[in-house]
Amino acid sequence: MRRQQGMPLDERYVPYLQMAGLYHLARLNDRWFRLDEPLVSPFVERWRPKTHTFHIPFGECTITLQDVAYQLGLVVEALCQRLPYRFPYVYRGWTSRLGVVRGVSWSDSSSEPGSEVRSKLHLLFTDKSGNCIHIRWLPYVARLEEMGSYSWGSAALAWLYRCMCRVANRHVVKLAGPLQLLRFWIFRHFPKFRPAGYDTCSWPLASRWSGYSPSYSEKGPRVQSTRLKIDMLQPRNFIWMPYSSPEVLQVVHKEVLEPRHMAVWRSVTSLIYFTVVEWHQVDMVLPQFGGVQPLPRPALNIDFLMSKDGRGGDRWFPSALQHWHILWETRADHVLRFDVVADPGPSHAYLDWWNQHGKRFLSPEFYLGDPRGVPIPVEASQRGPGRVPDMDRVDDIPDRCRVERRARVGT
Repeated sequence: MRRQQGMPLDERYVPYLQMAGLYHLARLNDRWFRLDEPLVSPFVERWRPKTHTFHIPFGECTITLQDVAYQLGLVVEALCQRLPYRFPYVYRGWTSRLGVVRGVSWSDSSSEPGSEVRSKLHLLFTDKSGNCIHIRWLPYVARLEEMGSYSWGSAALAWLYRCMCRVANRHVVKLAGPLQLLRFWIFRHFPKFRPAGYDTCSWPLASRWSGYSPSYSEKGPRVQSTRLKIDMLQPRNFIWMPYSSPEVLQVVHKEVLEPRHMAVWRSVTSLIYFTVVEWHQVDMVLPQFGGVQPLPRPALNIDFLMSKDGRGGDRWFPSALQHWHILWETRADHVLRFDVVADPGPSHAYLDWWNQHGKRFLSPEFYLGDPRGVPIPVEASQRGPGRVPDMDRVDDIPDRCRVERRARVGT
């Protein structure tokens, strides 16, 4: 699967990209991006829509707003994406090269600043076709002066969450969304999966591997091999806090380190991308922010939200789901506060619970050499029990139609 890259950045467009808040993302666009399917697929298998986390042998991890900010250089502390007008739910994408919306008349798009901005949106919010994006973006790209006030990071993460939740359905075979973020997140947190020869660190951090082109031979065996490598991972093979290294601190953009941005990374809040509403559950992955992971609280049930995709007109979403928009607007009130330790990771109590209830292994047992009897590391006991951060409990909103349907068929 090839994604739109390989388009040189014209210096005339730089002021407009900076105005729209997409300049750093544009710097990733100098080469073609190819999805490494044998690498990504085994991780998608471990995605759990209920918790928005990946299940690995020694706990849970996920892509957070912090990863979006560091990897893609996108703003996260801003307004959320909202749809001011009603548009029909039809996919009328623009072509991958010129940014022309089919059926809509634009002036010479190849020379417009808006065409460059539209091509960057294409990298974040494309559908499964790989070169189409929803017509609802039209009023936004027409107002470049306002685009810099949008929370691109939260919208992109919401869309990636939704796409991975959809592909968790066994009847869905294609994955959409900002897939470069998923791949670069794997490289950053799992050193065993990094390609060799890409040692230069630059900003945004994803540019380090932007020229990597994966092999497309023997996909099936590579998927099995990657799945087995994940099953055999040890705690030392995962970096909980990859952005605290000196090489990252030397190149990080100063705006990212502003307190107002860093606070949102630890906020348990809603993520909104038009009709898509997802949940930023960082309380499940406290070690990624330097904490000790205690026993988790029950996950929030948002099946009702995940069943909505805007079909039939989505003008009512900001009013009917106003509660979730308010949660985003009050995100500063939902920032988790917990102790930061020198050795972040799961607590002994958590690992004991995880060994009993977690989905730790996916490979057949005869491949694994039975690693299930591996004892809990001593350092897990030294971290202490951890503390569940104080946070407001949001009410579940299950999908009643799904519950009633399952009750009727007896599942």
